[in-house]
Amino acid sequence: MSTKSNKRPALGKGLGALLSNAATDITSNHSDGNDVVNSIAMIKVADIEANPFNPRTKFDEEALEDLKNSILQHGIIQPLTVRKMGRGKYQLISGERRFRASQLAELEEVPAYIRIADDQTMLEMALVENIQREDLNAIEVALSYQRLLEECDLTQEQLSQKISKSRSSITNHLRLLKLPVEIQLGVIDNSISMGHARALVNAGTEEEQLRIFHRILEDKLSVRDVEKMANGSAPESPQKPATKEKLSLTDVEANFKKQFGSHLSSRVDIKKATDGTGKIIIKFDSENDLNRIIEILNNAE
Repeated sequence: MSTKSNKRPALGKGLGALLSNAATDITSNHSDGNDVVNSIAMIKVADIEANPFNPRTKFDEEALEDLKNSILQHGIIQPLTVRKMGRGKYQLISGERRFRASQLAELEEVPAYIRIADDQTMLEMALVENIQREDLNAIEVALSYQRLLEECDLTQEQLSQKISKSRSSITNHLRLLKLPVEIQLGVIDNSISMGHARALVNAGTEEEQLRIFHRILEDKLSVRDVEKMANGSAPESPQKPATKEKLSLTDVEANFKKQFGSHLSSRVDIKKATDGTGKIIIKFDSENDLNRIIEILNNAE
């Protein structure tokens, strides 16, 4: 069974260009059983295997559950893309989140574009698809960039055009891979932002980078603070107010505190400091209790 459908424009620019390449398309005069050319074929979920080249290693279980519920209600809006493996088996090129959510939804079949691709082309497709459409963290994006450059033999200029990202953005991500592993893990688990990590790249030695990294975690430093430290100047530390020595109450003051609290039917406290300053604190338990105290004070003669 198959249903006709046009390719959706939601595909990333880089992936769309790859899929329109004659070298990766099933030709218009080719069909294989239920596989229909230039249309969406319904494929058994059991006949699809995951993409070993997918750069993403973590999938948010809650997000997958939400996607599963959406699929159960609305179906799969954007088909998967697979390549033919022979013997009725297929391998994912892109759409692993949709594939996993379909498994959770216990679907028997899913819609998919069927392509022919060698391993290198498949790797390129998977990486471009993930960069364009997945919510990868900065390190995962950087690793995807690095694999595209090294394993797919691309230049930064070619990569920039393929994924519609500036060369400076690509360079900034790649520089993160020069940071110590501990800091990279901090980006992955969201302990620090990409802004923090970019500032740490300029912090000098690995020891200095790690020292500042630990300060970020301990003192909740801002990106601006880290930039200052990386440039050799210490961030401004908030000045703690000088503590004032507390004084005990005189008998008169203690008696007033007791009587005032009794008059208000609330707990009253008096704080005194050596410099003559202080405060009277009236405790209340709710908004109604506060309104009751205000009414008493307003009616006081």
